[in-house]
Amino acid sequence: MANTSLPSRASLAGRLDDLPFTRRHLRLLTGSGVGWALDAMDVGLISFILAALTQQWGLSKTDAGWIASVGFIGMALGATLGGLLADRLGRRQVFALTLLVYGVATGASALVSGIAALLALRFLVGLGLGAELPVASTYVSEFAPARMRGRLIVILEAFWAVGWTAAALIAYFVIPASADGWRWAFALGAIPAVYALIVRWGLPESPRWLASRGRIAEADRIVSTFEADAGVEPAPAIRREPASRAMAVTSRARLTSLWNAEFRVRTACLWVVWLCVNFAYYGAFIWIPSILVDAGFDLVRSFGFTLIITLAQLPGYAVAAWLIEVWGRRTTLSVFLVGSAASAVFFGTSTAEATIIASGMALSFFNLGAWGALYAVTPEIYPTSLRGTGAGWAAGVGRIASIIAPLAVPVMLVAGGAPLVFVVFGACFVVAAAAAWGLVDRGGQALDDR
Repeated sequence: MANTSLPSRASLAGRLDDLPFTRRHLRLLTGSGVGWALDAMDVGLISFILAALTQQWGLSKTDAGWIASVGFIGMALGATLGGLLADRLGRRQVFALTLLVYGVATGASALVSGIAALLALRFLVGLGLGAELPVASTYVSEFAPARMRGRLIVILEAFWAVGWTAAALIAYFVIPASADGWRWAFALGAIPAVYALIVRWGLPESPRWLASRGRIAEADRIVSTFEADAGVEPAPAIRREPASRAMAVTSRARLTSLWNAEFRVRTACLWVVWLCVNFAYYGAFIWIPSILVDAGFDLVRSFGFTLIITLAQLPGYAVAAWLIEVWGRRTTLSVFLVGSAASAVFFGTSTAEATIIASGMALSFFNLGAWGALYAVTPEIYPTSLRGTGAGWAAGVGRIASIIAPLAVPVMLVAGGAPLVFVVFGACFVVAAAAAWGLVDRGGQALDDR
């Protein structure tokens, strides 16, 4: 006989969606956000470290491009595997493992004495961090109440600005201070991983994932702790459906489901957006410090300009977090991508200090607001049983563009200088803005728990 004391999956999802924002939500958001900040800190630091190592080790632009790209190769692999593992093993375990890989590899990077060792460790760093971001957005979206889900994901993504700002501050004050400044930068980047790893193990597993695996009682206990924190009395538990109605239960089925009739258009459009945004964002922000040095600014001044530009990321996230629940996901994403395109062209054609800083700040504002909207919409368009896989593969495919971008920039600089580079980036943003309209906007709606 069926156990009628257990709630249905639908009632569990409804209880999560009806909750107010609680201290447990805040802890979950910040615990997940620390890892996001670490990813940004790492990507930010390598952009500054490349500028320093190019001078100290006499690296060619090609060597520097490979140091950046090999990390993204690791990220591409990590994102695709991380999403699959998150759907199979759970969100929390994969979450913690990614930080462990990242922390060890980043700390070891401070000790390298040659480019080969640095390349190997950058791959491992990318492997850990690549798996983290799609899992983090999936994890938080599955706890967030429906009416504020998009806003919370954008706030989660705003931790990226915190990490990149920290990287810019470390670069400005630490890297130029001594010949070993870049080593200290790597060491500082590894320290927060220890804290984040501890926090991650204290976070609960996603009740939606547990319910999709038939572990209804465990899911119910976790939802009940959130209700108790909010002072909400749960409704009587009545089971009205089977424990699991997952669309896909194997890795192969999850991958093929991304391309069935229901999901193929949104998957194709999502991959186009991820490809274009990754190419333009990483191509620009990995190379901005070096491009400024090549333009005649010394290392300290270049890092100072980049720090100012980076500070515009936070208001970009703040505006996107507000608009995403007012305009919706697709409109917000598209508008911010068009703003990114205009800003990129403006930056690439600027020569005076004031216009470089102003256009760079505009690029930070619009581009990072677009990232927030993209991470909000990505996990929402797939059901629970393939949400991690869908988000992970979109991120993984996007990382292909981030691998190519650091290698393509030196070639484009030779062919047409900074104006050509940023016009190409602007075109990528326009294509992404058009593809965004092929996505499904589930703003304010319950997640699909199949």
